[in-house]
Amino acid sequence: MRDPADPRAYHGSPMRVIAVPVKSLERAKGRLSAVLRPLERAALTLAMLEDVLDACMAVPGWQTWVVSPDEAVLEVSARRRARPVPEEDPGLLAAIHQVEEEVAGADALAVVLGDLPLITVEALEVALQTLGPVVAVPSESDAGTNVLLRRPPRVIPARFGTDSFRKHGEAADVLGVPFSSVDAPELAFDLDRPADIVRLMDAGGPGRTRSACLEMGLAERLSVRAE
Repeated sequence: MRDPADPRAYHGSPMRVIAVPVKSLERAKGRLSAVLRPLERAALTLAMLEDVLDACMAVPGWQTWVVSPDEAVLEVSARRRARPVPEEDPGLLAAIHQVEEEVAGADALAVVLGDLPLITVEALEVALQTLGPVVAVPSESDAGTNVLLRRPPRVIPARFGTDSFRKHGEAADVLGVPFSSVDAPELAFDLDRPADIVRLMDAGGPGRTRSACLEMGLAERLSVRAE
């Protein structure tokens, strides 16, 4: 039986890859520095990665790759049987371009950001099963892009950050490529600011990220009512 982390695991079947880019733990979640110490931000980043991997690894027919410069992130990914990809050059777009090179010839590449603590298998499957060469899920916080699916992987250029969702749509329009938007609150919510922790705690439900927030006592620190 082939190791699912091996890119050859789907030889003879369509090659479809979910790429999860993750910053180094010492640089992650800088906007939370007012409420979290560096080790706590690292723990929160790893908890969110675990939530994202829980969803990605449960989707059949897709390989999950985690690209990061951080050894701890790559170790967690390997332990979860995702494929760890050491980041060669700094920056989100550089990481995505690296994966694009490595999946040349693949049928599909989905980029799923690593800070989506409300992600569910069901919501992710809806996005991945949406027809069309370009499918995107917008970020509700900055009109960025939390999920970008391309068939094939370079049908349009990847753009991330503020207002990138609109830019993806414009790029598809210029190239005459159909563009589909997926409305999924579970994928649209990303955790970047203290107010996002408040929302996560109020949302309730399971999840490693929310459990980590409870363990760190963030409900008390932020005067959030945890239920």
